[in-house]
Amino acid sequence: MNAETPLVLLVDGSSYLYRAYHAMPDLRGPDGQATGAVHGMVAMLKQLRDRYPGAHAACVFDASGPTFRDDWYPEYKAQRAPMPDDLRAQIPLIHQVVQLLGWPVLTVPGIEADDAIGTLARVAEASGHQVVISTGDKDLAQLVTPAVSLLNTMSNERLDEAGVLAKFGVPPNRIVDYLTLMGDAVDNVPGVDKVGPKTAAKWIAEHGSLDGVVAAATSIKGVAGENLRKALDWLPTGRKLVTVKTDCDLAAYLQPWPSVEGLAFKPVDREGLLAFYTQHGFKTWKRELEGQGVAPQTQAEPVRAEPPPPAQDKHYETVNTWARFDAWLQKLQAAELVALDTETDSLSNLDARIVGLSFSVAPWEACYIPLRHAGLDHPEQLPLDEVLARLQPWLEDGTRAKLGQHVKYDAHVFANHGIAIRGYAHDTMLQSYVLEAHKSHSLEALADRELGRKGLSYEDLCGKGAKQIPFAQVDVARAAEYSCEDSEMCLGVHQRLLPRILAEPGLRYVYEQIEMPTSAQLLRVERNGVRIDAAMLQAQSHELGQRLLQLEQSLYELAGQPFNIGSPKQIGEILFGKLGLPVKKKTATGAPSTDEEVLTELAADFPLPAKILEHRGLAKLKSTYTDKLPLMVNPHTGRVHTHYAQAVAVTGRLASNDPNLQNIPVRTAEGRRIREAFVAPPGGLIASADYSQIELRIMAHLSEDPAMLAAFASGADIHKATAAEVFGTSLEAVSTEQRRAAKAINFGLIYGMGAYGLAAQLGIEPKAAKDYIDLYFARFQGVRRYMDETRASAEAKGYVETVFGRRLWLPEIKGGNGPRKAAAQRQAINAPMQGTAADLIKLAMLAVQAAIDREGKQTLIVMQVHDELVFELPESERDWVASQVPALMAGVAQLKVPLLAEVGFGASWEAAH
Repeated sequence: MNAETPLVLLVDGSSYLYRAYHAMPDLRGPDGQATGAVHGMVAMLKQLRDRYPGAHAACVFDASGPTFRDDWYPEYKAQRAPMPDDLRAQIPLIHQVVQLLGWPVLTVPGIEADDAIGTLARVAEASGHQVVISTGDKDLAQLVTPAVSLLNTMSNERLDEAGVLAKFGVPPNRIVDYLTLMGDAVDNVPGVDKVGPKTAAKWIAEHGSLDGVVAAATSIKGVAGENLRKALDWLPTGRKLVTVKTDCDLAAYLQPWPSVEGLAFKPVDREGLLAFYTQHGFKTWKRELEGQGVAPQTQAEPVRAEPPPPAQDKHYETVNTWARFDAWLQKLQAAELVALDTETDSLSNLDARIVGLSFSVAPWEACYIPLRHAGLDHPEQLPLDEVLARLQPWLEDGTRAKLGQHVKYDAHVFANHGIAIRGYAHDTMLQSYVLEAHKSHSLEALADRELGRKGLSYEDLCGKGAKQIPFAQVDVARAAEYSCEDSEMCLGVHQRLLPRILAEPGLRYVYEQIEMPTSAQLLRVERNGVRIDAAMLQAQSHELGQRLLQLEQSLYELAGQPFNIGSPKQIGEILFGKLGLPVKKKTATGAPSTDEEVLTELAADFPLPAKILEHRGLAKLKSTYTDKLPLMVNPHTGRVHTHYAQAVAVTGRLASNDPNLQNIPVRTAEGRRIREAFVAPPGGLIASADYSQIELRIMAHLSEDPAMLAAFASGADIHKATAAEVFGTSLEAVSTEQRRAAKAINFGLIYGMGAYGLAAQLGIEPKAAKDYIDLYFARFQGVRRYMDETRASAEAKGYVETVFGRRLWLPEIKGGNGPRKAAAQRQAINAPMQGTAADLIKLAMLAVQAAIDREGKQTLIVMQVHDELVFELPESERDWVASQVPALMAGVAQLKVPLLAEVGFGASWEAAH
């Protein structure tokens, strides 16, 4: 947007007051008046005015009473639920505070806020203004032009023409057609039955417009085509109802008209605001207005909550009598959603046992049930086993909605007590991860970020380091405060995050259909564990020890003296001081670097660096795997149980730790031998199933490059097909060297490799590598277009998306320095592919597990490693796994190229490859 172009800022007040009401906790003023929606509106409007201080502006609300659409269609909005009483009571307060903040307010009887906004936008555009419409309403996307854009302050999403096309699959001038086909259930506007966003966008793309779809109605097949033909008489009325009117006469409400000159910001009514903030308990904003607080936000961040009411309004209770327990059990049974938290004696999933439990059913209301405290205060407590027995029916009732922070851990804890908890509907850690994967997802960080609150920390209670005490020894009163805060703040964070997810169809799908089900599935995989042959690993460890001793002698001979192989300083003195090898790069302190990249480069020409690398690799294998894995066998199960961290990698990939089973090196014989120790039980098998060339298939889908699509559709060797295209030859004539070069280009481009990287990999001159890349892009122009468009989109939005709608944030792509920005641009190309692959393997795991359960099979999923699922199964189920698992994995999504999954079997993980 040109900074010199005058700006008009139009706020869809009616959209935002509903969203603010549902996004905010149930906040109350000193007189008990609900103020949550007021909080949200004030925060959003303050942020907008800070961001656009010189703009003309209007906050537009719906007037009460019917509009012209009711005359056209008496059933318009007939099924809309009545406005909640708590929200209706806040409307006068919202109108009052908006005016006190200096915003022009517009409410026009007989038309909707959308129509007033549409009219103002066109008048402003005609007079040379840029227009920003702040809304959460998709209907207003029809107003977007080169001069008009949409801004959603609650999700920080900005939609210009390209953004509308990317989000909805149709350009702004076809949004009316798109809405007409889909209908609008909220406004009770019928569309074509069973036609959703994908079908509507597909039809418009194929036929150009709604008129084109109507003209082709007789040729559209299936149930959708039949439903379209039934709706033909209705569609003109539907189109009228969803079209925003842009020629309303606003002369009675705005002077001069037609003009936007009457929409200048007014000065903030400081005295009026002080009185308003005082009356309704907005303490932070009052202090800010009085000059005691921090400066207003100027960054375009999602609306942050005003801190909730003062602490004296909270009700935290320690439950240590059966009467109070029964009272709280009734609350849990009556509540629509309950936040709960476990306090335990360990962080280990399979070892943790309950010390206490907390529950929250409303803001500032929670209880703590101490069960195994053993401090000096000899606390009065209810018996653990009896409490769990009484809670078990509620805990195992899948119809009782539950909420937590990192619910997989709590589910493990309950499982350790023989309780299979069901009904986990939400997880605030995963909500945060889906919304902003690049930020911290701890409850402490979320409460600060979303609620403006800081609670007690674990260290506040238990201390740090060697002086840290077990939670069971914490004073019960302090433990209750801490645990009640955790469950109650979790509920507050959920009320802030969930509306933002539900407002975005892609994020909602990722959260509801991928991440939440995956959490439950990973619980099963972690508890399954995997068998290892400890004796085999110990034998391998001994062999590696002997190899390392021999290597040390070879290293000393090549160096001409003994030296500490683990010391970078001594290695540097030998390589660069004594032997005079060329210095490739230096550390921050100016010393020659001996990192792996440098040693790898030197190893091509000198034997000592090669031997050092070999020693490092074997030493790491020994210390990380062959020595440690036997020690990590659980004594109760006889298996190794890794922990899958779900909210770590920004791409959506899982991270395995304690032990890390995803980083076992498989490019060396020694690394592959470690997989030989992952074994099946007697009479059983290990199966390994993975996707074939998954990221290249995703690249073909995303880029829609005709040559790539054709290669995968035909089942051709993609690298040979690429070589044939690049080198202008037939598939049969492609040489081994040409295929190797094509493979390096295929995978290199996914990871942002340039000519120098390709040259190093192929051992050719950079000029020749550049020629290869130029030839590639000349033949695969769709890939070039995709890469250029993705980088541009990422710079505009700050993120890229997977096929399923997961957002992959790239903070450095806007504000980073040269190298960091370049790295972010490379990530922008790779992240959608890696992220989509991560989504696919999660969906595959869910689909396979569902089939296992449905058919009563004994097959267990024991590991998930990148694009691979590892199973343990009885020999009798081999044929079922061989036929069903690849089909299930290939069927979890319909891409523009076929998905292909392959499965192998063996007595060990390595033998299954």
